[in-house]
Amino acid sequence: MTTPSSSLEQQRAQFAARRLLAMPLAGTLAWAVVGVAGLTLSPTQLVWVLFLSTGSIVYLGMFFSRFTGEHFLNRTNPKNEFDTLFFSAMAMSLLVYAIAIPFFQADYTSLPLTVGILTGLM
Repeated sequence: MTTPSSSLEQQRAQFAARRLLAMPLAGTLAWAVVGVAGLTLSPTQLVWVLFLSTGSIVYLGMFFSRFTGEHFLNRTNPKNEFDTLFFSAMAMSLLVYAIAIPFFQADYTSLPLTVGILTGLM
């Protein structure tokens, strides 16, 4: 368990010892939805499925964490600085949608760039 006096190296070791399955599962599900949608939907519909699927990865990860034992939102877990860093990075990547979607609407050829940046940040 992390205590206030735990060193950063101890916290990193505790963070690395976790299973960390929820986010890869969420990403796999989201990209599977995009793949199936790519076979069946029109390009306009596919664009919105792409944005919604990539934007929902973090929320799916939080949901799956209940079942993988990671419990991202459990407030009783000891505070770990790497958890704070993880959620700050997730918030930052979600805020990029405020730039990516209007940019895509202005220039539809920017879709590969915007989705690439968003998924890279996630």
